[in-house]
Amino acid sequence: MYGALESILEAELKDIRDQSLYKTERVIASPQGREITVDGQQLLNFCSNNYLGLSGTDDIRQAADKALERWGFGQASVRFICGTQGIHRELEAATASFLGFDDVILYSSCFMANVGLFQTFFGPEDAIISDELNHASIIDAVRLTKSERLIYKHMDMADLEAQLQSVADKRLKVIATDGVFSMDGHIAPLKEICDLADKYEALVMVDDAHSTGVLGATGRGTPEHTGTQGRVDFLTSTYGKALGGAGGAFTASHAKAVEYLRQRSRTYLFSNALEVGTAGASLYALKFVDEHPEVRQKLMDNTAYFRQEMTKTGFNVAGSEHPITPVMFAEERQAVDTAAKLFEKGIYVVGFSFPVVPKGKARIRVQISAAHSREDIEKLVAGFTELAKPV
Repeated sequence: MYGALESILEAELKDIRDQSLYKTERVIASPQGREITVDGQQLLNFCSNNYLGLSGTDDIRQAADKALERWGFGQASVRFICGTQGIHRELEAATASFLGFDDVILYSSCFMANVGLFQTFFGPEDAIISDELNHASIIDAVRLTKSERLIYKHMDMADLEAQLQSVADKRLKVIATDGVFSMDGHIAPLKEICDLADKYEALVMVDDAHSTGVLGATGRGTPEHTGTQGRVDFLTSTYGKALGGAGGAFTASHAKAVEYLRQRSRTYLFSNALEVGTAGASLYALKFVDEHPEVRQKLMDNTAYFRQEMTKTGFNVAGSEHPITPVMFAEERQAVDTAAKLFEKGIYVVGFSFPVVPKGKARIRVQISAAHSREDIEKLVAGFTELAKPV
């Protein structure tokens, strides 16, 4: 019977290629870092979520190795049967303390954290109001519930208020938003969202994957950056970006909410415990953020410098202050072609055009790291100036 499926797949794959949506994975032959090796070529890497430059370093590897020596490779079990070790509890406590929440529960990925959250708490009597540009993991998680689902225009507080008014009679209402939107670098207006949540007695859920360890005076993320610590009910995030880059994730919340997730969250109950090396590396990363504020400051200085220099040369740089720095193009093909030319010059970035992003919104999404030097950024700016025409 595979023959019937194969013919369907051939047609679908052709359609993906015809729409220029086919994703080709470049094979990296080196550790992740400021520089990577692809096809035998050394490239400056400007498309990773390795914001603090921790991924691929000896220090993060040694932290993982130390955990493996103490705890072994894995638990071969789910947490509630035979899979919880002391290091898991230690990481949950350290993460809760770091973020200022009552408690934390670990997941294999932020996708699983989001699915586990919405499936567990929200049913037919409830309403979920979601930003239109939220991450796919929120979109899919919400679809898996039987709640009423509403979408508000991107960061549009008037539209959010109208949606809240329309579901006033629901048992529970939750506003769901990314803390930082990954394609644009926009930072969610959490203060205004929390104010509306208070006014309409709604809960607030934030996916802070691109913000933990990055934003805020001490790297505590979007709530710290916006002055809304203590006002967010559910915060999901990952150890797989700024905090080491390996994977793993968590949900931070009120004590009883986390307790309930341990009893009812299917993506927690039926998934193996977080791999020990990742737990050890993540503990190291949390401590690193506290002990090395200069690294986060360098990240923000690098980001500000790149934005400043690109703006000087006439390029349209989207977002505001996050290391996700999209360089916008008027012509769809120019973004992809410019990325390919930069690759030839030893700079790794990725271009996005329609239908991946809206028509007229083509871009190269540059991602800055603390590992980059001033010279690296100057080389990148020079490459854009030489190869591309500002919008």
